[in-house]
Amino acid sequence: MSERALGLLEEELRELVRTRGLDPPRDGARAVGQLVDEVLADYSRRACASSLPAVGDHEGVKRALLDRVAGLGALQPLMDDPEIEEIWINGPGKVFYARAGTAVLTNLILTPHEIREYVDRMLRTSGRRLDLSSPFVDATLLDGSRLHVAIPDITRHDWAVNIRKFVIRAQSLDELVRLGSLDRAAADFLSAAVRAGLNIVVSGGTQTGKTTMLNCLAAAIPPRERVITCEEVFEVHVPVPDVVSMQTRHANLEGEGEIPLRRLIIEALRMRPDRLIVGEVRERETLDLLIALNCGLPGMTSIHANSASDALTKLTTLPLLAGDNVTHSFVVPTVAACVDLVVHLAREGSTRVTQEVLGVTGRIEGDQIECAPILTRRGDRLSWTGHHPPGGARFAADGIDPGALLR
Repeated sequence: MSERALGLLEEELRELVRTRGLDPPRDGARAVGQLVDEVLADYSRRACASSLPAVGDHEGVKRALLDRVAGLGALQPLMDDPEIEEIWINGPGKVFYARAGTAVLTNLILTPHEIREYVDRMLRTSGRRLDLSSPFVDATLLDGSRLHVAIPDITRHDWAVNIRKFVIRAQSLDELVRLGSLDRAAADFLSAAVRAGLNIVVSGGTQTGKTTMLNCLAAAIPPRERVITCEEVFEVHVPVPDVVSMQTRHANLEGEGEIPLRRLIIEALRMRPDRLIVGEVRERETLDLLIALNCGLPGMTSIHANSASDALTKLTTLPLLAGDNVTHSFVVPTVAACVDLVVHLAREGSTRVTQEVLGVTGRIEGDQIECAPILTRRGDRLSWTGHHPPGGARFAADGIDPGALLR
């Protein structure tokens, strides 16, 4: 079918969408699909009695129209491909995607106008804005994918767009075992640690599966608990009946109304939580999380780090950003008392694996937190080091022998 005919059909479809009062991102492809059928039927009737170019492949044309009007146009096939993990745009002729951890440059050529239009469509349902006063945006799309955009003059010439797709690889520790990311004994131990209420930090580099691990650990939370989650954008999913999820909010055009992660953690403590999950800590909010965990509230979070021990080091330094009155002598023993386990993840080729599970004893030597590896990866499996994990009393209260799980 000619591009001219497809353009005519697109104009007619957009006009019909306007007259019917539909919002394609919210009303979905099904509602728009019914209008596509109407437009195609009417066009085909007129084409038989005029010089309009005929419609050949109805299904192909319908798919193209849905992509243009209800989807992301040329990007939609990449969004629909379940094997593609991330899509990013560095400029009109620089559209990339990642499959199995490998970056691929596509042959797509987008105009600057198309890039702006696609970003506008994605942001329309997020409640977040992008302009010269706010040149970055971080938002969650309706399908759970995460969007990040940076615009000039922060970038040199073109808009930089990243779409990290919400690809469900695993929703439980059992599924991580099936995918080869975790051993059965390690999965049983981590599940028991969650049920016993141990405080767990998930660490790793970018794209190592920290959020996936956090979601899988959350799936082991007992169903009677009330869980509060705090995130910059919604990514954590907790399959319990009593859950409240909160995300941060950017300031408005007047510079007011911002809700940072620190505020969410403070408010979460007023909501009668049985467990607190903070999607990721990067700076001053680490202090508020430690204070919350120091009250006996079980919790989980994730952090960027090169190793489990590096994660502990960051947890002792990030709270210092909260102010001059926060001292190292306060933070170190607080981290030692609050954190029980650090689960460190890494990538091995296209596979995300659990590299190490570190136990924090709660003791301090000088200004160093004493810790012991519980599980370490040797070859293609995690092996128990013989060290018993912390939280013995909490395991015993649940009738769990962690040593028996790890042997």
